[in-house]
Amino acid sequence: MRYQNVYVNALSYDLPDEVVTTASLEEALRPVYQTLHIPVGQLEAITGIHERRWWPRHFKVSDGAIAAGAKALSALGLQGSDVDVLVYSGVCRDYQEPATACRIGAELGLKSDATLYDLSNACVGVLNGMIEVANRIALGQATIGMVVSCESSRDVNEDSLQKLLKNPDMNVLKGSLATFTGGSGAVAVILSRDPSLGKAHRLLGGVTRNDSAQHDLCKWGFQRLRHTVFEQIMTTDAIGVMKHGVTLGIKTWQAFLEEMEWLSDRVDKIISHQVGQTHRKTVLNALGIPFVKDYETYSYLGNMGTVSLPLTAAIADEKGFLKSQDQVGWLGIGSGLNCLMLGLEW
Repeated sequence: MRYQNVYVNALSYDLPDEVVTTASLEEALRPVYQTLHIPVGQLEAITGIHERRWWPRHFKVSDGAIAAGAKALSALGLQGSDVDVLVYSGVCRDYQEPATACRIGAELGLKSDATLYDLSNACVGVLNGMIEVANRIALGQATIGMVVSCESSRDVNEDSLQKLLKNPDMNVLKGSLATFTGGSGAVAVILSRDPSLGKAHRLLGGVTRNDSAQHDLCKWGFQRLRHTVFEQIMTTDAIGVMKHGVTLGIKTWQAFLEEMEWLSDRVDKIISHQVGQTHRKTVLNALGIPFVKDYETYSYLGNMGTVSLPLTAAIADEKGFLKSQDQVGWLGIGSGLNCLMLGLEW
């Protein structure tokens, strides 16, 4: 897919105040480690994640998305009534219905003829949302669109911790390691057809590929314990995700370069989904991308799901890592498995 007149005009984010260190998580897991004869410190050593942030208990994810969206509008001098389409694309939602986008639209003051809906596709949700908005802009159905997301990992982390303390099982621990990398945050992306609005990074196009045969590798949801009682579960086959994810990533990267008509060494910078140091090293080496072209936030923000990639891009832009005219690849991957890569001219 290619775009001619679509721009990313604003990238804004919001982060929780509470910092949760990996050391504190491992201290809480100490009884489990002792039972299983595992030395404390393994989680941080494997992932390279020192800390992450969590929202307060009972936090509504729509509040985080509203805060990020308000920042994006303010940065461009816009009102909510200027937005034609709003897509909420987080894994976490306030309710199954109505769409979380409805409360966000109400609080941001979107007009009555704006299109509001939720979209969910694991960790590539925001990138999918950007494509949805870009397509509407390209078709003339919208002039300005916004994609928002907010993820909260506190509940699933605390639930997984309690489950392990009650049942210190090695297989349960292995399936929960990815859960303990989870961070929290919110992001908003505004796209338009106006190259004079804000910084206006041009969205050039992208590709998507899937390996849906691997849909069982990572699951997050609820399972019924008895008639009216459910428990939250998240399980990840980390080795399987790495193996099949890298294979899918290589295929998608090759297709991406062909679609964008780019040579690998002419890609100036990349922003990728934030998982941890092992994932980063394996993926970059497999794709032949030098580490100096990549920007990471996982070490202090953890894995924030859909929020990770665009929020990392926003911070990379703030820090001057992304420079004007850079050819930038956004490399997203999510459970399913789905891989989505976007090309931008910064």
